[in-house]
Amino acid sequence: MFSFDYRQSADLDSLPRLDAAELRERVIRAVTGGWRVLAFFGLPETTRSGAPAGLCCVLTHDAARTLAALRTPPLEQFPSLTPDCPQVHYFEREIYEQWGLEPVGHPWLKFVRRTPDAEGDGESAAYPFYRVDGGEVHEVAVGPVHAGIIEPGHFRFQCYGENVLHLEIALGYQHRGLEDMLAAGPAHGPAQAPASRRLRLLECAAGDSSVAHATAHCVLWERLTGLDVSERARLLRRVGLELERLANHCGDLGAIAGDTGFLPTSSWNGRIRGDFLNMTASLCGNRFGRGLLRYGGAAHDLSPEDCEDLTTRLRAAGRDARGAVDIMLDAASVRDRLSGTGALSGAQARALGLVGVAARACGLPLDARFHAPVSDLPCGACRPRLEQSGDVLARALVRSREMDDSLALLEADLTRLAACAGQRGAAPPPEPPVRLPARKLAVAQVEGWRGEICHLAVTGADGELLACKIVDPSFHNWPGLALAMRNGQISDFPLCNKSFNLSYCGHDL
Repeated sequence: MFSFDYRQSADLDSLPRLDAAELRERVIRAVTGGWRVLAFFGLPETTRSGAPAGLCCVLTHDAARTLAALRTPPLEQFPSLTPDCPQVHYFEREIYEQWGLEPVGHPWLKFVRRTPDAEGDGESAAYPFYRVDGGEVHEVAVGPVHAGIIEPGHFRFQCYGENVLHLEIALGYQHRGLEDMLAAGPAHGPAQAPASRRLRLLECAAGDSSVAHATAHCVLWERLTGLDVSERARLLRRVGLELERLANHCGDLGAIAGDTGFLPTSSWNGRIRGDFLNMTASLCGNRFGRGLLRYGGAAHDLSPEDCEDLTTRLRAAGRDARGAVDIMLDAASVRDRLSGTGALSGAQARALGLVGVAARACGLPLDARFHAPVSDLPCGACRPRLEQSGDVLARALVRSREMDDSLALLEADLTRLAACAGQRGAAPPPEPPVRLPARKLAVAQVEGWRGEICHLAVTGADGELLACKIVDPSFHNWPGLALAMRNGQISDFPLCNKSFNLSYCGHDL
């Protein structure tokens, strides 16, 4: 395999072209040897509409901080890897959906995002849901329209009494064609986004992960073009990332409390989450962190007085959050309800390629802040927070401990920002570089609050994008939620769903 340092871009022409069978063999061998799949996608020959496409697979070895890439020439079909490498199950379905390249032998080949309505077929073409037959088996359909303001997604349960035999999750109702707007190609329409709009589009990939997706996009462009980022800008970016993590972990723990009927933490965390969001607004003027980043740096800065004010507010909100979460986790009724519910094993999590909180709750030490850091900023005593039971309780405990880490990182970063206030005033260029280097492949991995976000770009001979691939952690983890419900009670679904808290739009893109 062609391997390279994760911080560097790679020459596309250095990637040898393999036939599909050899690519399959090498990927399976690599995954067996400790690598995991970051992205598997169709790669066109040119940006010309209708250009033929081949396959490209990018893998990572986390311990070695090394990436590897494989590709094929254009083809029409290929032997499916899924039977021997479940990590690529969704990727192969997506390749079939976007490029028409058939993974022959795929055990579950259907569209990942497109629905019959999206194709203009209305109800005349029934989506091929999996069904369990039997006189005492019944089917429960939930969504895609849900109560409140939740995004649309459809859940189809096959049940025997209260026991869930199988859950199928059908998404795609939020499909916006985001990748289509970022790069031109046979799967991409003519409405390619101008370079000046790409960062704003990526901030909307998943609204509750605006800072994480914006960071991944900026880091990707900086690795392609060699833009330097000052220490101060890196600190400001990490402040935004950790405030985003705090707000969402706090909200998730409150939601888990609500689904157990433990109302004190449910109510308190709703208010405290707002405190963290308001701190983000103080940083950049937007509660979700939009507009914070620029290519090569950050668009906003903090004075020493701002840092002192944020530190005071952070300590107060941190104390409140810690107290609210501890009360919940110390309650025997809550721990009894969470323990054993929606459990996955480490082997299952590894086979499916889970990332983030869901993976760490199963004992997998996957945290891009440590295996693929975007800067050399110190992390103090922070480290991947692992649990072993893989259940709702484990996912809650991981979030609880990561809140402590984020509070410590933020206080240290605000202290450093206040101390180097003399570096303020160096503004980065407001627009991205006009042209990207030709025939390059680059990757950015950022640990969002849900898990690892991966942005990948491949450029052609003229510096235009051949492919721009975005992999939100939800794309990896939705199959994990379906498997976690197997043989559980259907009444456990709201609680299990909250403990994953995956993004519909982050999956649909």
